[in-house]
Amino acid sequence: MTLAALYVLLAVGAGVVLISVGAAKLAARLGMPVLLAFLCVGLLLGQDVAGVPFDDAALAQALGLAALALILVEGGLTTTFSDIRTVLAPASALSTIGVLVSVAVTAAAARLLLQIDWQIALLLGAIVSSTDAAAVFSVLRTVPLPRQLSGLIEAESGLNDAPTFLLVAALSTTTLPHLSPLPLAVSMLVQLIAGGLIGIAVGAAAARLLRRLTLPASGLHPIATVASGILAFAVAGLAQTSGFLAAYLAGLVLGNAGLPHRRVTRSVAQGLGWIAQIGLFVMLGLLATPTELPSAIVPALVIGTALLLLARPASVAVSLTPFRVPWREQVFLSWAGLRGAVPVVLATVPVVAAAPGSDQVFNIVFVLVVVFTIIQAPTLPTLARLLRLTPPHIGLDLQVELAPLDTMDADLIHVTIEPGSRLHGVYLTELRLPPPAAATLIVRGDDTFVPDAHTRLHTGDELVVLTTPHVREATEQRLRAVARAGRLASWFGDTGRR
Repeated sequence: MTLAALYVLLAVGAGVVLISVGAAKLAARLGMPVLLAFLCVGLLLGQDVAGVPFDDAALAQALGLAALALILVEGGLTTTFSDIRTVLAPASALSTIGVLVSVAVTAAAARLLLQIDWQIALLLGAIVSSTDAAAVFSVLRTVPLPRQLSGLIEAESGLNDAPTFLLVAALSTTTLPHLSPLPLAVSMLVQLIAGGLIGIAVGAAAARLLRRLTLPASGLHPIATVASGILAFAVAGLAQTSGFLAAYLAGLVLGNAGLPHRRVTRSVAQGLGWIAQIGLFVMLGLLATPTELPSAIVPALVIGTALLLLARPASVAVSLTPFRVPWREQVFLSWAGLRGAVPVVLATVPVVAAAPGSDQVFNIVFVLVVVFTIIQAPTLPTLARLLRLTPPHIGLDLQVELAPLDTMDADLIHVTIEPGSRLHGVYLTELRLPPPAAATLIVRGDDTFVPDAHTRLHTGDELVVLTTPHVREATEQRLRAVARAGRLASWFGDTGRR
């Protein structure tokens, strides 16, 4: 490659990213999901419009799987384990039993209503039955929901990619007469368990190493953390187990291990996740052929409607009723089963495997994702309010950065008092930090001073708290509680837990 070609490539790549960011801003103003803006950029750049040729399904599949791995790592890193700990059982049921129910109902509807061959009907059901982590993490985190419900949705989206990928791969390479349900179920279970164990082991080992390792620059911590999650994905893939599950669980372990520079790590991971989403959706838009999509509109609408109104509610009811999940939350979960990049990437699997009807399957899935994301995503905040699921606003959460002191058994907690935080106006004595934790420094504008008992906190202050590892978690919880509910947080029952 010549230097001129390199410069052109870099200019085009940077231009596509900037155009995608601008399109995302426009989509957000119009109340549309930003992920669809990236798809539209890819469609406009494609061979039928701007003339950029791209029809390599195998390359799209490889890059798509890598991007999804990065998105799942980012999802794990930014998910608080305490939010999903109590919902792991229902989330696991929803991502396994629920997926099977959704596949069966969707396939039956496609067969009865469209007279589609059973092999293709089951393949379509498997591809569209997985909720999309990228869509969930980018859309639902802007909807104020009870922590348990949002944790359930995020956990499901992080866990259900793994079984659906295994099911799609099996249906793409094996015809129904030669497909044995019991051996397939056993194989899927083994791969999921092994992949999960690999993810937890790699995440725990990396967390132990990063906790003891003193790196020369804070910017290396996020790089090492994200790379560890990708390593889990690769190791699980080489072991022929579930790389998706390994990536998500490794990220979850690392994100909740109390590692230093957590805010920086999460910010870097989110940036990389957005880059992966932009590249993924633009690439999938390039792969689609707009002139072939009109013929897929009717089948996509039929299958999508069956999925949204029949299959998804049935899967939620069967999976969650034993856990006594309230009916309001079940209704919201049924509507919140967002589809995004994952189904479109999964639709490349039968194309690469040259399965019969694979091109038709890809076009149907592409149209279905676009149409029903437009229908579902913008209505989620309204539905949450109608179902009275939106919790009362009690102030902003706490933004904390942890930096270890290598020369002593102590930690520094750096607290930024954001606008709207109820730390504003609180005297230091009212913080009631657990001993021996102490507020040691305040940066206020151009002034830096050591606070005393009469110091009152203000918006914009940067507070430095010195604590020990033994009481660090309790100190963070107390600071978080006051930030959200004020000096009388304990009276309002806010313990500061996430």
